[in-house]
Amino acid sequence: MDTSILAFTLAALLLTLSPGPDTFLVIGSTVHGGIRAGLAAVAGIISGGFFHAALFALGVARLLMYSPTLFLIVKIAGALYLIWLGIGALRSAATPRPDVSAETVPVPSNGLLRRRYLQGLLSNALNPKIAVFYLAFLPQFLQPGDPVALKSAGLIGIHYLLGLVWLSILALAVGRFGHWLRRSRVQRALDGLVGAVMTGFGVRLALASR
Repeated sequence: MDTSILAFTLAALLLTLSPGPDTFLVIGSTVHGGIRAGLAAVAGIISGGFFHAALFALGVARLLMYSPTLFLIVKIAGALYLIWLGIGALRSAATPRPDVSAETVPVPSNGLLRRRYLQGLLSNALNPKIAVFYLAFLPQFLQPGDPVALKSAGLIGIHYLLGLVWLSILALAVGRFGHWLRRSRVQRALDGLVGAVMTGFGVRLALASR
């Protein structure tokens, strides 16, 4: 076994367990739509990750490093999207609602599942900082003679495979306590937290440099 892959896997595991936009997106999706909606968001997030892996495999990701205009366009689009998600959650937090019992929670529609999937996909695919992070982070795990594009894509795949496992566990755990989380005060507090965090991540992305 390539020791560099083992080292990357350990580092990727620590990164995966660190709370970020993906974590709060899955929590918010699960609270409002149940486990299936949370898992739909997970599927979108992982699809966004493999989108970045494909960019590396094709050598496209480096364009974000060398084209300030392209980086700015994608960065602003990603930041606005995160802020839009955050504002939506904050508006939900400000809206009074009755408590919902576990028995009356509707089964998520196909439209809701598609929306949660697209939210996960776009929140990753429109974040150029992910690609730039990998460009800076991955070289230390590449050895002379390695097929750079192929191994980089594989390492990103490992990272998102870990993310698939962790975020799925998170969605299942949040869903398990759904009867408590659906209390009006708890749900509005969670919406406020998710909204503030997502808006904060969006603002940070907008202000970030490469």
